[in-house]
Amino acid sequence: MSSDLVAEVHDIKLNLQWGQPGFTIIDVRDRHTYNYSRITGAIQIPLDELVQRAPFALQKQRQIYIYGDSDTQAGYAVQLLRAAGFNNASVLRGGLTAWKTVGGATEGVAA
Repeated sequence: MSSDLVAEVHDIKLNLQWGQPGFTIIDVRDRHTYNYSRITGAIQIPLDELVQRAPFALQKQRQIYIYGDSDTQAGYAVQLLRAAGFNNASVLRGGLTAWKTVGGATEGVAA
């Protein structure tokens, strides 16, 4: 995956700490998994609904970070969004597991 398609969780967490949350985090996992544990503030859009819902749920000029069950799944979601004109979409490398590792806030029944 090219570097412009990937974001590091540590960088995103720093942006939040410095009060620069001008981005959207999308969780493309299924609803049950999302409800169990997710990055605080992430919105859930299932992978199979992403292209249809994106024009109504997302802003094209905003930075979008995506995580899923794997970086491969998130990479596929980024490809779909970029093909739909969302050029600021990137994979949140390591997803929820990496986010928890750097002490990022989570929510859900397991949080």
